[in-house]
Amino acid sequence: MLDGEDKSCHLGRVMRVDAFDFDLPRTLIAERPMVPRDAARLLVAGPDGPLDRRVSDLPGLLEPGDLLVFNDTRVIPARLTGLRGAAGVELTLLEAVDAVTWTAFARPAKKLRPGDRIVFAPDFTATVAIKGDDGQVTVTFDRGGDDLRAALNRFGRLPLPPYIRKGQADEADRADYQTIFAKSEGAVAAPTAGLHFTESLLERLEQAGVGRITLTLHVGAGTFLPVKVENTRDHRMHAEWGCLSAEAASAIKAAKAAGKKVVAVGTTSARLLEASGGLAFEGRTDIFLTPGSRFHVVDRLLTNFHLPRSTLFMLVAAFAGLERMHALYAHAISQGYRFYSYGDACLLSREDR
Repeated sequence: MLDGEDKSCHLGRVMRVDAFDFDLPRTLIAERPMVPRDAARLLVAGPDGPLDRRVSDLPGLLEPGDLLVFNDTRVIPARLTGLRGAAGVELTLLEAVDAVTWTAFARPAKKLRPGDRIVFAPDFTATVAIKGDDGQVTVTFDRGGDDLRAALNRFGRLPLPPYIRKGQADEADRADYQTIFAKSEGAVAAPTAGLHFTESLLERLEQAGVGRITLTLHVGAGTFLPVKVENTRDHRMHAEWGCLSAEAASAIKAAKAAGKKVVAVGTTSARLLEASGGLAFEGRTDIFLTPGSRFHVVDRLLTNFHLPRSTLFMLVAAFAGLERMHALYAHAISQGYRFYSYGDACLLSREDR
């Protein structure tokens, strides 16, 4: 698919959301990444049970000719604090509509009205154009393009997930919450599996004959939203923009033809690979992968440990099997693995393999 829009939405069978629940001790939520990044622990789902390894062991866990697929999106400083009159307002940008207009989550949104002006700095403002549902608004900034990016870099903050220091980013997060591949600006959440990679690890992977390509999926703030419905059929995914180049698609085709494995680094890479079918693609996707979904491109998945009842845990359950994932997570919890964005990782194989 080229210049297309994925319409597939929910592809799996309808399930109760509480099937994806589990208890996690608060002490296992990582507040900072490991140093160095590739020192993070790696739980490998082996055929004879879980194996406790490190991310730095990856060169010995993959085969020559396997293809790693990374997301090169870059997180923007999408959280802005301003004033509507004397009242404080916080915006978390979601997606660009055009050069000067963005959708955003607003807090508090209840009293905002179209035409309200929000002042972030004496020379940096936005006007509410549309008030939507669930705390969303559409705002028009007083500048666009490079000028808007410069203002965001000056006045915005990285939108950390709420489970990390209550979402309050500091100076260290400006580097910690970006992957070493980050170049295409537009995400409001990091593709966190990619955070584990270092230049030295990439060199060792290359020496081991493991290939790599990048794609882009601008991760939206919807990834932070809890699933509030009772069954998966009623959950609405937020669409995200992505691009898989013709060159990357050709590398995928060649790896498949050679009998090698396509290894998605993160659920964001996996979603775009499956939405595109491994073909060149540019557009928006709201693909929702749950048990019963078929995976046609991704053979292995390197991913962090996800929140209970989240669409991300549903995706890994679709990929590797729900019972298997519950067992792996129980092992990870018992062994003190670190969870969520700055936490440890697991390496999964597709359930039907």
